[in-house]
Amino acid sequence: MTTLSPENSLSARLSASFILVKRKPSIDKTEWDGFFDENGQLAKSRDFICVNILERGLHPSVRTEAWKFLTGYYSWQSSQDERLTMNSTRRKNYESLCQMYEKIQPLLENLHRNFLETRNNITCDIQKLYDKDPLGNVLIDKKKLEKILLLSYVCNTQAEYQQGFHHMVMLFQLMVEHDHEIFWLFQFFLQKTEHSCVINIGVSKNLNMLNDLINFMDPVFAEHLRGKGAGTVQSLFPWFCFCFQRAFKSFEDVWRLWEVLLTGKPCRNFQVLVAYSLLQMVREQVLKESMVGDDILQACNKLIDLDADELISAACLVYAELIQKDVPQPLKDFFL
Repeated sequence: MTTLSPENSLSARLSASFILVKRKPSIDKTEWDGFFDENGQLAKSRDFICVNILERGLHPSVRTEAWKFLTGYYSWQSSQDERLTMNSTRRKNYESLCQMYEKIQPLLENLHRNFLETRNNITCDIQKLYDKDPLGNVLIDKKKLEKILLLSYVCNTQAEYQQGFHHMVMLFQLMVEHDHEIFWLFQFFLQKTEHSCVINIGVSKNLNMLNDLINFMDPVFAEHLRGKGAGTVQSLFPWFCFCFQRAFKSFEDVWRLWEVLLTGKPCRNFQVLVAYSLLQMVREQVLKESMVGDDILQACNKLIDLDADELISAACLVYAELIQKDVPQPLKDFFL
C-alpha cells in the first residue's frame, strides 16, 4: 500500500469531498477581496485558495486576477504595490519584444522558410475562428491574436506553433484586456500545466503516462487497446495539445478545467487523469462493439458538450482510487 504524505492525504480528502458534495458557489469578488490584508498581500495560504478553486471554481469577476497568481504572472507573496510594478515590467518587456520582432521580421521572411510557413498556418487558423457572438457583437481582435501568436513563436526558439494555440490565445483575449497580459498569460499557462510547446517533451510524456495508467487501472481495456485499438492512445494527442477545450459546451467549462490544472490539485499531472476519465466514458461501447482503432478514435472525438464539474469529479474519483492501490514507481513519481 502506498504511504501518503500529509499533502497527498489532504488531496485525497479534498478529492472525496469534491466527489460527494455538490459544488458550493464559486469564489466571488467579495470573498476574493477578503483573502487579502490591508497591504494587498494574501492572508490565506496558497493551498487554501487552490483547494477552494478545485472544489468551487472562480466567478468571472475574479478570474483575471486569480489567474495571474495561478500562472505565476504575480507572486503569491506579492503586495499590491509589487503587483503594480510587476504589471508595468511585464508591459515594458512585451513592448521590447514587439520592437525586436519588427526589426528582425524582414530577416526572418528572407532566410527562414519555417517562419513563412508558420505565419501562413497562424493566419489560416485565425481566419477560421468565429469572431462574433450570436447577436453579431465582435468578440475578438484577429489581428491582435495573430500578432501575439507570431511573437510567441519567434520568442520560443525551441517551440513549434501547434494547431489549437489560436483557440487558447482567443480564450485569453476574452479573459483579459491588454496585449501584454494575453501574451504573458499564454506563455505561463503553457509552462505551468506541463503542456509543453514541444510535443516530444510535453505531449508525448502525457500520452505515455496515460498508457501506463490504463495498463495499471484497467488491464481489460488495456489489452483491447493493445490489440484492436493499436495506436489509439497516441492518436489522442489533441486532447493535450488543446487542453481538452474541444470537449466542453462553453468557454466557462474550459476555464473551469484549466484553472484546476493550474492549481496542481488534487495532484500533479491531473490532466492525465482527466484524459483517462474521458476514455472511460467510451470504454463500455468500445468493448461491447469490439471497436478497432479508427472507430475508437471517432468515439473519443464525439465526446463534446461535457460539463467541466462532472469531468473534474470523475478524475478526482480516479485519483482517490489510485492512491488506495500499490502504485508502481513511474506512476507514483508522476502523480503522488
